[in-house]
Amino acid sequence: QQSGRKYNLFLKRRLRIDKRHQSKDSIFFRDGVRRIDFVLSYVDDINKEGDKKLERRKEFESNLQKAGLELETEDKKESEDGKVFFVKIHAPWEVLITYAEVLNIKVPIRENDIPCTVENPLDCVLFPLRLPENVMHPEPDYFTAPFSKDKQELYLINDQSTFFSPSMRNRIVNYILTRCPYGTEEGKKKFGIKRLLNNGTYTAAYPLHDCQYWKKANDPNCDSERYTLYMEWARFLRFYKEQPLDLIRKYYGEKIGIYFAWLGFYTEMLFLAAVVGLICFLYGLFTMDENMSRVFFLSKEICDPAIGGEIIMCPLCDQECEYWRLNTTCESSQYSHLFDNVATLFFAIFMGIWVTLFLEFWKRRQARLKYEWDLVDFEEEQQQLQLRPEYEAKCTQKKRNPITQEMEPYLPLTSQAVRFCISGATVLFWVSLIIASMIAVIVYRLAVYAAFASLMKNTQTLQPISGLLTPQLATSVTASCLNFVIIMILNFFYERIAIWITDMEIPRTHMEYENRLTMKMFLFQFVNYYSSCFYVAFFKGKFVGYPGAYTYMFNRWRNEECDPAGCLIELTTQLTIVMAGKQIWGNIQEAIVPWICNWWGRRKARNNPENLYSRWEQDHDLQTFGALGLFYEYLEMVIQFGFITLFVASFPLAPLLALMNNILEIRVDSWKLTTQYRRPVAAKAHSIGVWQEILNGMAILSVVTNAFIVAFTSDMIPRLVYYYAYSESEDSPMSGYINNSLSVFLISDFPERNEPKANPENFVICRYRDYRYPPDHEKKYLHTMQFWHILAAKLAFIIIMEHVVFIVKFFVAWMIPDVPADVKAKIKREKYLTQKILHEYELEKLKERLCQGDKQATEKEFIATEGRMELSRAM
Repeated sequence: QQSGRKYNLFLKRRLRIDKRHQSKDSIFFRDGVRRIDFVLSYVDDINKEGDKKLERRKEFESNLQKAGLELETEDKKESEDGKVFFVKIHAPWEVLITYAEVLNIKVPIRENDIPCTVENPLDCVLFPLRLPENVMHPEPDYFTAPFSKDKQELYLINDQSTFFSPSMRNRIVNYILTRCPYGTEEGKKKFGIKRLLNNGTYTAAYPLHDCQYWKKANDPNCDSERYTLYMEWARFLRFYKEQPLDLIRKYYGEKIGIYFAWLGFYTEMLFLAAVVGLICFLYGLFTMDENMSRVFFLSKEICDPAIGGEIIMCPLCDQECEYWRLNTTCESSQYSHLFDNVATLFFAIFMGIWVTLFLEFWKRRQARLKYEWDLVDFEEEQQQLQLRPEYEAKCTQKKRNPITQEMEPYLPLTSQAVRFCISGATVLFWVSLIIASMIAVIVYRLAVYAAFASLMKNTQTLQPISGLLTPQLATSVTASCLNFVIIMILNFFYERIAIWITDMEIPRTHMEYENRLTMKMFLFQFVNYYSSCFYVAFFKGKFVGYPGAYTYMFNRWRNEECDPAGCLIELTTQLTIVMAGKQIWGNIQEAIVPWICNWWGRRKARNNPENLYSRWEQDHDLQTFGALGLFYEYLEMVIQFGFITLFVASFPLAPLLALMNNILEIRVDSWKLTTQYRRPVAAKAHSIGVWQEILNGMAILSVVTNAFIVAFTSDMIPRLVYYYAYSESEDSPMSGYINNSLSVFLISDFPERNEPKANPENFVICRYRDYRYPPDHEKKYLHTMQFWHILAAKLAFIIIMEHVVFIVKFFVAWMIPDVPADVKAKIKREKYLTQKILHEYELEKLKERLCQGDKQATEKEFIATEGRMELSRAM
């Protein structure tokens, strides 16, 4: 096998003796002049389909040449493994200018002479965070205008080979590839590279990186932008540096550029939330040992042997569980104070306002990018609005478009209705499956709690269990871990189901396809990730009944009760495990898996002779970023956004965890995009799309969820009611709260189903967490008036908090304009100057025609052109 490999290398050297020597970094045809704009690869197929694939390739490549593209094929004998053919594609000038006009691509007409804004006085302080100017702004700023073949002399065309950037060139070629026909099969016209990739006719289609990422290209005509991105952006040691957004946009296109701009801005805003959250956490930490008279500090009563040690609590499960002393929860009640204190309320309100500031300031940042990246007049890319090739292929019926008056394919209304019904039913089924899995985890909680209680019991003295290892905590941690595993398994299926459903619906345009897929995937992920947190926050411990009349799930498992210290600490545990686990798993999946897959390819790239492992072969061995690659990146960050907003009242450190993850995430995403993936096809985008609406919706929902968490999950409202209405001591207002918050139950009233098997110390009464009348009262075991006072206070708090936060949110949103004033002025100025340049150009052309005696150029036309210029100035 090794001798065969050596012979193969020898043949390749012999074959290249008479050819122009090319470095492995070469991105040109063999003539060294024509640039490679796209590469197609395929392998010989010896089965029955081989001849059909060969015919498709011949027809497809012939049609590409008819469209004006130039092709050059590398024989499989010259490839590393001796199996793969590579078809290199070059778009000549005439093709580029034709499709630049079709795609409405903006190109430079004059260097921008609008003065720069006043320098930031903090620039000196922020200097260590800055990147070199040539990296941050790789190109001069120009006035631009949509390209027109008839006005070529208007544009700044110094060199035809470099006038269109590589990202523009690969976008144009990709546009041609997605619409080029390759034959007729089963009476239907077939076209598009995507279908040819799906049926195996070609194995890959991709534009080339411009060089190796670890060193500059040998060719002086190459800009080596990939190397610059790696050195200045993709290495983790540069985590504190700003991102070179203009270079990212130039190399990868606006769609990827806007993602990294959003991710960077989100991370910057997280810094403020993380600092405030850390301060709130430290407040809880430093006030753990304050005097008991403080409003929000009660754990000393629980831990006091004379108080908590004398309170006998009712069993937390039937028969197997025993009576227990309240001071067994001493440690957990102390730690719950870290998150259940006055700072909790402040931080919940702060995060409601922070979300609004983040979204409003992002709109301003986005507006600035739209101006700087020539996207002001960009509604949606023409390619996005045109019909998807899959839609055209599957819709056989045609009707006249009322706008263009042209016949175009359409999907009948009946077919749409059937597909949407199937889609809706499938979505409901899988959402129900998620809820069923959550119920299964709840059943696990209920079933194993008795087992943990039996293992951890101390029948002799009922002394506190060592440390924090309580049955409640053991059940919570194991259930959270199990829930996380189920979430990861279900995610694997949901991704494929969502894509299948969306494909079945046959969306009309690319944008429509992406929006539908986004909504389905987000719905699945929302229910999958957040359902367990919603259960702990709003359902656990709320419908348990009372001793002797407990509530049962499926008439078998007794509903869970909250710890006497409250359910907030368990919600914190659940949130930490799911959020941290998702982030760790996501980074491993994003970084380690592509690295392992590319390990062998990178090894070949470093060890093989320069002229035997070409640029197209190196890129062929990399992973494919895919059309949905960016979609998954957005989805990951939006789910994280939900964790730090929807449940942040229970865990002030969540923004800090998110900040640390995002600092790593930016570098991981940039590293894998620059080193582990083929170069994606450049695409335009003027915003983050439908994700903006999802973020707005989550921002509104977060106010409601945090208000409910503070009211119903934390103990803040019951404590306040006791402090102001039921306290009996002026010197120590909160003394006696624990005793007041626990009701009395007569053990002899236990039905046989609930009564513990043993009562070694012959307890007569036990206590439980509720506000009910004692057994000797005429309203035995009914809710007391204090219960209704607390409920009214909780509902009033929710209404007040929501209204206060919403009023502040809307006021802040109203106060902050979506587009900065200086950007508005620049947009108007640039529009005016661009129109002036175009009108002056038309006037000069008209003068030339008049001087040359062109009969069609009349004096009236000249006057009209001058009048249009005057009108433009007036406007």
